[in-house]
Amino acid sequence: MSEEVNWLVGIDWASQEHQVCVLDMNGKSVGERIFPHGGEGLTDLCAWLLAITGAEPGEIAVAIEVPHGPVVETLLERKFQVYSINPKQLDRFRDRFSIAGAKDDRRDGHVLADSLRTDRSAFRRLAMDDPVVVELREWSRMADDLQRERNRLANRVRDQLWRYYPQMLELTSDLWADWFLELWRLAPTPSKAKRVRKTSIEAVLKTRRVRRLKAADVLAILTTKPLFAAPGVEAAATAHIRALAARINLVNQQLKAAHHQLDMLSAKLKAPSKENEPGQHCEQHDVEILRSMPGNGRIISATLLTEAWDLLQRRDYHALRTLSGVAPVTRQSGKHHIVLRRYACNRRLANAIFHWARVASQVDPKCRARYVELRRRGHRHGRALRTIGDRLLKVACTLLERQTLFDPVYSTHQAAEIG
Repeated sequence: MSEEVNWLVGIDWASQEHQVCVLDMNGKSVGERIFPHGGEGLTDLCAWLLAITGAEPGEIAVAIEVPHGPVVETLLERKFQVYSINPKQLDRFRDRFSIAGAKDDRRDGHVLADSLRTDRSAFRRLAMDDPVVVELREWSRMADDLQRERNRLANRVRDQLWRYYPQMLELTSDLWADWFLELWRLAPTPSKAKRVRKTSIEAVLKTRRVRRLKAADVLAILTTKPLFAAPGVEAAATAHIRALAARINLVNQQLKAAHHQLDMLSAKLKAPSKENEPGQHCEQHDVEILRSMPGNGRIISATLLTEAWDLLQRRDYHALRTLSGVAPVTRQSGKHHIVLRRYACNRRLANAIFHWARVASQVDPKCRARYVELRRRGHRHGRALRTIGDRLLKVACTLLERQTLFDPVYSTHQAAEIG
C-alpha cells in the first residue's frame, strides 16, 4: 500500500463525540463532520474518510493529540497513517490561526490537519503495539497504582498507631507487611501486649520468615510504658486499623498477582517464536539484555518495555533520555545561559529511571563511584541519579544494538559509557 500522503485529517477527540476536519495537500478544507464515540460512530468515521477523499487508507494521514485509545486503534486497524502531537505543541500551532487565543473544536480539528501538512516532523507516527506489550503495560500500571494505594493505607495506619500505640512503629517502617499486621492482630493494644507470650510472637516471626527481629526484643518494645489516651481513643483507633488492615491484605494479594503477571508476560516476550529474519530485531533477547543490567528488576524493566517500547525498538537513546526526563533543558540568550531539569516527560518512565539509577548506584561499583564523584562536585542527590540514569540508558541502547548481555566485569566500551 502506498505511503504517499494526499489527504490530511485532524481529529479533535472527546469523550462523547469527535470533531473531524479533512484538508487536501494545498490546505483547502474539503469536509467537516462530527461523529459520536462508539463502534458505529468510529466505523462511520472511517467510511466517511474513504468516501470523501476517494483514496486508499494509506494515502490519508490523521493527526490527533492522544497516542492511544479506541479512536487511534480503529484508525490503525484500518491502515490509516496516524500521527500524534503533544497538546502543548498544538497550543503553539493554534497561535498561527488566532493571535487572540480563540479556541473551539472546529478550529482545533483544522489546526491539527494543517499543522500535519506543514510540520509533519513535529508529529510522531503511531503503530499498533504488540498485544503482549499492551497487556504488560496495563499490568505494569496496575501494579504502580496498587503500590501507591498500599502506601496511602500504610500512612493511615501509622497515623492511628501514633495516637495510642507508638511502640509498634519502632518495629518496622513497612506497616503494610503481612507479618506486621499479623503481629498487630496478636497484640492490638498495649494492655493486650502485656499478656502475649513470647512463643506466640516467635511463631509469627518464624511463619513469616522474619529473621532480623527476635521475639524477646519485640516483646520488650511492645510492653514499654504506653501513652495516655483519652477514653474511647484506643477502641476507635483499633477499629480503624482493623478496617485498614483488611484493605491492605487485599491490596497485597492483588499486588502479588500483578507481579506474577509481569513475570509471565515478560517471559512471553523472551520466548523465541521464529528464526530471526535478516534485519529483524531479536525482541525476545531485548528483555534479557535489559534484565541483565545492574539495578534493573521486574518492575523497572516492565516499565521500560511498556512506556518506551517503540523507542527501545529503534534504539533511540536521545529520544529515550528526553522522554524519561534525564536530558536537561538549556536556555540561552546572549550572555544568559542556564541549564534546568526537564519536567515535560513521561512521569512513570522518569520514576523508573530514578529508581533504576538509585539501585544501580548501590549494587554496581562503577555507578557507585560515579555517584560519589558527582556528589563531591556539589550535585544534589536527584541530579546525580539522573546523570547515572542517563548513562544507563546509553549503555542499554548500545547493548541492544549489539545484542549483547551486560558484562559485570566491564569491557572497554561499557566502562567508557558508565564512567
